[in-house]
Amino acid sequence: MNPDEFEKRLQRQPLRQIPGEWRQEILKGATSIRHSSPVTRHSFLTTLNHQLSTIFWPNPKAWAGLAAVWVVIFALHFGARDSAPILATVSSPSETVAALKDQQKILAELIGTAEPRELEKPRRLPAQPHSERRTLTSMA
Repeated sequence: MNPDEFEKRLQRQPLRQIPGEWRQEILKGATSIRHSSPVTRHSFLTTLNHQLSTIFWPNPKAWAGLAAVWVVIFALHFGARDSAPILATVSSPSETVAALKDQQKILAELIGTAEPRELEKPRRLPAQPHSERRTLTSMA
């Protein structure tokens, strides 16, 4: 049977009224079930399990694999740390300047310039006012 034929056949059938006593029975049954059913309380773990299963449902194997990868990453991270404390060495400013000059020479050799340029000190401009507000006075 074609869907169009089925729809035409349904349209030709007359609608019958539901008997009144059926309506009363249906409504009475619905209200008695509604009043008799207690509100079920779920434990926290049941609710958590339900929420997690709805999140992980589409592909649980992929989520399990991802969790395993994170466990391996954390294990490698904590396993690679040294247990000995690392102390920072304090170097003098002259050592730092010497190290920077050595780096500058090596960079100049790599780039191909003959002599590294000396660091130029930034020029200090003379102090200027921060605003150019002028007050106008008028004489009358």
